[in-house]
Parts: sequence; structure tokens; C-alpha cells
Amino acid sequence: MKVTHVKRAFKYRFYPTDAQAAELSRTFGCVRKVYNLALAARTKAWTRQERVNYNQTSAMLTAWKKSEELAYLNAVSSVPLQQALRHLQLAFTHFFGQRAKYPRFKSRKKSRKSAEYTTSAFRFRDGRLTLAKMAQPLDIVWSRPLPEGASPSTVTVSQDAAGRWFVSLLCEDPSVQPLPAVNTAVGIDVGLDHLLTLSTGEKVANPRYERHDRARLARAQRQLARKAKGDGANRAKARRKAAKVYARIADRRRDHLHKLTTRLVRENQTIVIEDLAVRNMVKNGSLARAISDAAWSEFRSMLEYKAQWYGRDVIAIDRWFPSSRLCSACGTLQDKMPLHVRTWTCDCGTTHDRDVNAARNILAVGLTASVCGAGVRPQRSTPGGQSATKQKPPRREP
Repeated sequence: MKVTHVKRAFKYRFYPTDAQAAELSRTFGCVRKVYNLALAARTKAWTRQERVNYNQTSAMLTAWKKSEELAYLNAVSSVPLQQALRHLQLAFTHFFGQRAKYPRFKSRKKSRKSAEYTTSAFRFRDGRLTLAKMAQPLDIVWSRPLPEGASPSTVTVSQDAAGRWFVSLLCEDPSVQPLPAVNTAVGIDVGLDHLLTLSTGEKVANPRYERHDRARLARAQRQLARKAKGDGANRAKARRKAAKVYARIADRRRDHLHKLTTRLVRENQTIVIEDLAVRNMVKNGSLARAISDAAWSEFRSMLEYKAQWYGRDVIAIDRWFPSSRLCSACGTLQDKMPLHVRTWTCDCGTTHDRDVNAARNILAVGLTASVCGAGVRPQRSTPGGQSATKQKPPRREP
């Protein structure tokens, strides 16, 4: 049996010297320039109903380097520039496959600052990482060890809006193996009052990290709004101060979700969730801030890739399934269930907690859907015309 290892990205913070920071900043700028030039060339060709592939943009890059106007591209490593063209090719592949929108140009102020290096553009020996065009290794804070004997295949250097520098090393991790099978399954109902409600009756509190730091964030944003627009040092300082508050919120939220999803994956063989359209839900002006702070999409993403790592199953039922209105004891479907109703009593005499009842129904229909063949994403074209998880149960007469 062939053993395959999971590739994981190990992200660390590092502190560059002034020379390294200047070199990386130049590289970020050149990567953005090459990406935009290639996108402009491909867009222009698209208007002529022609297609330009990666090989053609790579030939364009060689010509750009020879021109007097773009000669500065020769001052940085060529590998991140080639990787930018590969990323653009991947973006177009997703576009033509109808999995993403048309690629957009990178902005100097808004786009993520990053550069990707392959094995030919860095040296990793004895825990010391040296990038191309640099004489000294990066001063990395090794907050956790790499897998024993790991050899990075790709290194990505980035700088966030708060000015922090990070390096991400992509390595094979042999320690990630399927966990022993267990006979437990859990249904999960996400919410705002409680982040998660499990079919076992457990409720996970919503930490609301953005709300806790809202006063600090508002103060930083007011200070930024008072600064004159432009490239002044005072405005840049105020912008970084606001970005640090955002980074603190995001870091704490991500840490909480990692711990939560890891526990759920380790304890359960099957996890059933709802296929929520979060992108549409945040269009609700009164709930957008709270929904964004809950990070339901990030929770689902973490849950799915960790389940794949450790041999678990994640099933997403249709978002239109009436999990809150259905009695988990007798199956009676209520006509209405307003959001302010948190507990209700069915005609059969069972008193339900709204969220716990929904989680139990989610688990039941998810296990049924798995038998019918529905996977992580609900099926839309079943012989009966509806998804296996979308079929509403018949109303029972009292």
C-alpha cells in the first residue's frame, strides 16, 4: 500500500534586517507589476477572442526584462516573478471552469504583499533559511518545530497590513495520519447567541472577539480618519495602528476555531453541518457584523480539511431543510417558528430548545443523506427532483 503524506504549511513570524526588508519590498512590487502586466496582456488578447497561456506570458516576461522601462525587474529573483505568472494561470483556470470570477488587478495599497520561492530560490540548512538575492538567513521565530527531516518544497514570504513579516514553509508532514475509527456522530447548528450547538446538547459560547475590541478599533479608526489622505508618515502610522487591532481580532478568532474544529474532528467520526450561504447572509445590514465575527465559513473550511486529513466525514445538508420547525421526537412540522422563539412545545408534549432540536434534526437528516449518497455538498439533481436533504417530511395529523 502506497503511503502518502499530507502537505502542510508551517507559518512563522520573522524579523528582517533593513536590507532584507528593502529587498522583499522590491520583490513584492515586482511581483505585483508582473502579475498586472500579464493580466493586461491576457485581457487585451481576450477582447480579440484569443487565449494567452503561461508559456506565452513567460516569454513576455523575458522581453519585459530586456526593455529599458522594466529593467528593474532584473534586480530581484526571477522565481517569484515566474510564480506570479503561474498564479495568474491558475486564476484563469478557475475562471474558465466557472469556479471563480475574472481575475482582478493587484493594488499597491490593498492587495496582499507576498512572494513565493521554490527550491531553486532558497537554501534551508540546519534550521536556517536563506532566500535568493540575500546574504544572511532570515531571523525566524520557531514557535513550533517542523516535522523531523522536513525539507520545504515552497517558501512564501508575506507582510500583513499591520507590518508584521511572516514566512510559510510547505512541507510533507508524516505525523498526519487517519485517526482510529469511532462510532460517534454529531450534528452542528451554528448561531450568534451561541457559536455552535451540538446534537449532544452542548453549547459553545460565541466569543465575539470583534465586539470586545470594538471600542479600541473605533478609536484607532477615528485617529486614522483625522489624518490627511496621502502617503504621509502620520497617516501610515495611524493605519498600522488600526491594522494591529484587526490582526489581534483575527488571530484570536482563528486560534479559537482551530482548537474547536480539532476537538470535533478527533471526537467524532461523522460531522453534519448546514450548507449556509454566508455570502448572501452578510448582505443583511443588521446582522452582517455579527455574522462576519462568527466566521462560519472559516469554521467549515477548517472542519473539512481536518476531516480529510484524519479520515473523518463531513456532511452538509441543504440550507432549506426546516431543522428548527421540525420536532426531533415525533417529526411534526410547525407552520412558523419566529427567531425570537427559543423554546417551544410540540403537540406530542416534548419541549424543545430551538437550537438543540435543530442540531438533532441536522444529524438525523445528514446520516440519512449519507446513506442516499449525498456528500459534503448537497446533491441538486436526484431522480425525485430535489436534494436528498431538501425533501420536507410530510405533515403529521395530531
